[in-house]
Amino acid sequence: MTRVVKTVLLVGAVAFAATAATAAFASTGGDGDKKTPSGFSYDIKDGKRVPKAGNRVNNADGSWREETKKGGCTEVKEMSAAGELKITRTCS
Repeated sequence: MTRVVKTVLLVGAVAFAATAATAAFASTGGDGDKKTPSGFSYDIKDGKRVPKAGNRVNNADGSWREETKKGGCTEVKEMSAAGELKITRTCS
């Protein structure tokens, strides 16, 4: 074999090995959901940011109430139908 043929075969073998390794690495991803740290207010699903499912209660008139726990503290956010936001923090 000539030097050119050997070089082409070597490059082809390296490209095939790289493709196989990439496919094996990509298949270990699971369902595509990744874990985010506990301090973040969103999860990653299908590569997009999605707000974490919290205990937010929406009312028919447009008002809502949400409780968030951060360490030993609890933060309550209340939005009235008129657009007034009230934030209350209590620590124990």
